Amino acid sequence: MPLSAVIITFNEEHNLGRCLESLTGLADEIIVVDSYSTDRTVDIALQYGARVLQHPFGGHIQQKNYALDQASFDHVLSLDADEALDDGLRKAVAGFGGQFGHDAYWCRRLTNYCGHWVRFCGWYPDMKMRLFDRRKGRWGGINPHDKFQLDDPSAKTPVLPGNILHYSFYTVDDHIRQVRYFTDIASQALYSKGVRPGWRHVWVHPAWTFLRMFLFRLGLLDGWRGLQICAISAWATHQKYRKLRGQWTSARNVKP
Repeated sequence: MPLSAVIITFNEEHNLGRCLESLTGLADEIIVVDSYSTDRTVDIALQYGARVLQHPFGGHIQQKNYALDQASFDHVLSLDADEALDDGLRKAVAGFGGQFGHDAYWCRRLTNYCGHWVRFCGWYPDMKMRLFDRRKGRWGGINPHDKFQLDDPSAKTPVLPGNILHYSFYTVDDHIRQVRYFTDIASQALYSKGVRPGWRHVWVHPAWTFLRMFLFRLGLLDGWRGLQICAISAWATHQKYRKLRGQWTSARNVKP
């Protein structure tokens, strides 16, 4: 059974080459769905022989489902542009020889944060379902946090050896910029679902986020970078619910 590799992109010239290099010799085709990048993303994709499609970005979940539908084959390996397969995971995928015995497989994801591989904070193993039969499910979740959801939740889904290497943030400023962007999306998604935040969401949830990650999930063992991750994650929780509360306040103030 042939395999399609599928990636969505927007201005990923600093990451895409590494991602595509890790797919060399594994996939029978590579599909890159791009949202009209203004950098060298498309040129890099073409250099690696990818089929590039341009499609307006309507949300992470929507874009990934669109990309899924463009694949020529039903068995799909889905990666983000800032991810790459390590040698162990490459060998595992190659070892199938196109004979996939399950509907989907889990992959461990190991994140590189400002040059530090994060093994605590609740960031590892960060299980992701990325190898699957597209006929068996669709992308779901709440934007921007997408996840592949099987139609049969009871289906057996083994964990593959190796890791997806996630090159998330090169600087702390990158992390802060993403928090601002993602909390805009997340607060809007929660607002559309009718979620109304109270003071506990805005103040207690962030404090709990920090304690859970730094103490209970051993973020302190990641040292200074672990402290940064936990503190920014707590701030992100606060921002998400603060923005959500602001949307409800604005809606109440709109005169009919």
